Amino acid sequence: MTHDSPSLHSRHRAVLPSWLCLYYERPLEITHGEGRYVWDAEGNRYLDFFGGILTTMTAHALPEVTKAISDQAGRMIHTSTLYLSRPMVDLAERIAALSGIPDARVFFTTSGTEANDAALLLATTHRRSNQILAMRNSYHGRSFSSIGVTGNTSWSPTSLSPLQTLYVHGGVRSRGPYAHLGDGEYIAACVADLEDMLEQTAGGVAALIAEPIQGVGGFTAPPDGLYAAFREVLARHGILWISDEVQTGWGRTGDHFWGWQAHADNGPPDLLTFAKGIGNGMSIGGVVARAEVMDSLSANSISTFGGSPVTMAAGLANLNYLLEHDLQGNARRVGGLLIERLRAITARLDVVREVRGRGLMIGIEMVRPGTDERSPEAAILAMEAARERGLLIGKGGRGGASLRIAPPMSLNVAEAEEGADLLAEALQEAQVKSAAS
Repeated sequence: MTHDSPSLHSRHRAVLPSWLCLYYERPLEITHGEGRYVWDAEGNRYLDFFGGILTTMTAHALPEVTKAISDQAGRMIHTSTLYLSRPMVDLAERIAALSGIPDARVFFTTSGTEANDAALLLATTHRRSNQILAMRNSYHGRSFSSIGVTGNTSWSPTSLSPLQTLYVHGGVRSRGPYAHLGDGEYIAACVADLEDMLEQTAGGVAALIAEPIQGVGGFTAPPDGLYAAFREVLARHGILWISDEVQTGWGRTGDHFWGWQAHADNGPPDLLTFAKGIGNGMSIGGVVARAEVMDSLSANSISTFGGSPVTMAAGLANLNYLLEHDLQGNARRVGGLLIERLRAITARLDVVREVRGRGLMIGIEMVRPGTDERSPEAAILAMEAARERGLLIGKGGRGGASLRIAPPMSLNVAEAEEGADLLAEALQEAQVKSAAS
């Protein structure tokens, strides 16, 4: 069977929305994958350093997951939450125990967007308020409510919202009015900003929603402890804390299983949202919350596709594999080596402003050579050059000027070295072309 990607691209444009993003000047059709590699319709092999936007968490075509899917599909594909589901209860028990939230309850959705949407519903219902605190440069999904708490203009197609959102400083350490401060002073300034913001509200703010590391924002992060300091202020006002772990969960940061654990001095969040990696490509999202918060809804509710038997079986097999093979530890070890290698590679490239991140969640901010001005053009040049060399990476950040590196967490040292070499060549090409333009 032959594949004609240019023809497929024309068909895509004819029937799908113009705003549906496609990477690359010549869009790529990925046909299959194995481990950390994927192949396109023309037979080219690529080292995958983006994992379907941090979703292929363990590996492509992981036998344990594909077998769990096949076995469950052979028995029952769908029932809905109107009936008892053993796979759903099994996975909920594991996630509740791992969450760190006491007396936890779990509600499954089919995406991170839905998970954040549900968390906002729970928080605003529990607090009887539609006021939400969110972080500048944040991203929380594509639904009407989650767009309304996304502090990133590139992903905010409307200013309309069912929520009143107030944006707080702190998610971007190396830019903004507090960038020049030391970590302790930075946290103190952000806390003062939060307290000032609360004095300007009508009272009764429902929740703060925050990504421990901002994903679409370009893998930016505050100093460890910022959200613990925020939590102290929030607790005085009865305001809930929602930790958006859609991209930071399951040990990807290496140092912690959840991103919130870098900010744990004042306890766990009230609500935690998850998605992406747990399904390894299957559509799983969800919310973990204290029973008091989760059970605050007075109306009946169901989830037609959330918690489906097939996705739950996949998620459980994937989680077991991750824990049994200590992929969190692997992310810490291999990710640490990769970050240091990338910092060494970019030290003499003035098209790169910063290499940041932790574990296997690494961002590279691109600028116009010799300036501090973000350069989406340089990011695109680097992505195209990497693709031509057989490496797939993502991008994000303000204006799309940051490269995002998030390979499957089973990445080994040899593959990390291979990817670093390919990326070094791509960045050098971006440097030359950016300087010439």
